[in-house]
Amino acid sequence: MPKSPASLAARGLAAAAAAALLVGCTSEAKLPKDEVADTVAEKLAAQTGQPKPDVTCPEDLVGKVGTSLRCKLTASDGTSLGVTVKVTSVDGNKISYDIKADETTS
Repeated sequence: MPKSPASLAARGLAAAAAAALLVGCTSEAKLPKDEVADTVAEKLAAQTGQPKPDVTCPEDLVGKVGTSLRCKLTASDGTSLGVTVKVTSVDGNKISYDIKADETTS
């Protein structure tokens, strides 16, 4: 018995929806950019003994080892530094990373 065009279209849409759900389930862990910025600011303040600087990051940190993100630190005196955040390990949704501030202001 031949299938109607509507039946074939419905099956195609169902298959596409199922594929989209599978892709969504395999997405990488991410840390929101505001959370990364806040953690970076806290760690740098603790290391330097200075007040917590203003740190902004342009995007979320993707949980893939080796991925890096460039953030911007603005100190209370108005000077700014670049800060590199680099993913060192990922365990489920837990992302560990190193922080390195540039040596010179920009």
